[in-house]
This record gives sequence, C-alpha cells and structure tokens, in this order.
Amino acid sequence: MKIPLAKDGLIFILPLLVSTVFMFLLSFNWAAIIFGLGFLFVTWFFRDPERTIPKEPNVIVSPADGKVTEIISEREPINGKSCKRVTIFLSVFNVHINRVPIEGTIEDIRYNPGKFLAAFNPKASLDNEQNIIMINNGQSHIFVKQIAGLIARRIVCWPKKGDTYKLGQRYGLIRFGSRVDILLPENTKLSVNIGDRVSGGKSVIGYLNLN
Repeated sequence: MKIPLAKDGLIFILPLLVSTVFMFLLSFNWAAIIFGLGFLFVTWFFRDPERTIPKEPNVIVSPADGKVTEIISEREPINGKSCKRVTIFLSVFNVHINRVPIEGTIEDIRYNPGKFLAAFNPKASLDNEQNIIMINNGQSHIFVKQIAGLIARRIVCWPKKGDTYKLGQRYGLIRFGSRVDILLPENTKLSVNIGDRVSGGKSVIGYLNLN
C-alpha cells in the first residue's frame, strides 16, 4: 500500500530510516528502536492523504486540519478592511499540508519574521513568525496565515504572486505543530463553530456571500 507523503518530509524521513537500519546492523538495538520510532513518527507527520473537494457554489474549504479555536472580527493585514478570522490549531498529530480555501489568483504574499509563542496563544496571530497569502477569485479576497508555533520553526509556501490555484489545492505546509488563520469577508456565512474539528480541503468553513 502506497503511503502519500509530502516531499518536503523526505529530508527528515530518509536519514532516520538509514540510521535505523545502520543501528540494527550494528546490533545497537536500543538506538535502532529510538531511531525507528522517530522514523515512524516523522513519516506519519508528513502524510499527505488525498481529499474529496466539495463542489458547491461559493464554498470555502478549510485550509488546514485541526481544531477551530477562535472566531472573531478584526482588520485584515493588507487592506485594513473588517473581516472574520477563523483560527485552526494543528497539533503534531494532524496532517500539516495546507490547502487554498477558494479558487483564485495569489495576489500577494507577505512573510513576517517574529516570535515562536505557543500556537494556541492568542498573541501568536500578531507576534509569531508567519506567512500570509491573499487570494483573489475575481469577486472577493481571502487571506490565509501560516503561523509558526513553539515547535514549528519552518513555514513552507510554494506559490508565487500571480499563480492560479484550484479550490483545495495544496500550497504549503508547516513543520511540527502550528496554527492557520483564515480571514474572510465580514458577510461570509460561516459553517463552523469553536471546538469543531476540520480537515484541509474537505471541510466546509463557510460560503461567500456574493449577492
């Protein structure tokens, strides 16, 4: 059975696999067990399962796997307009591949260096290292923040300005525990509540109100 994995994880997975085999051949059993457990965990962490993408009109899908921990109104970081922010906390056991919540063009990308507070800390949205993409579908703008956490020290974002992405398409990942914020137009019809668990590219966050 083929296990779908994120390519960015191979730089961690392969050395652990080689180390496990090497320690086993040298009969360093305890070391082989430790490296083997590390190999299994990292392989599981970088899993990249296929998802069935919803096809409903104006749908917004979750950009990440995890738990909805906050829903508030605030100002979006680029144009300063009022928006709704939905925060998704990813534990180390969640899939960490990020997906675009709507189909559209990547109109802007902004990386901000910062702190590494725990991802569930409310201040993390402003203070932590983060990468923001602005997606334009021709009628609305949506922002997605990849936010590094206490353990996550590497944000990966593949698109460039001007790239066009399909609904639910993979666009990056965050390594080892993190947080993703999605900033939506104020009149968005939300379909999630605090405490809900969501799956990236599959779970419906809400619907754009284009009337």
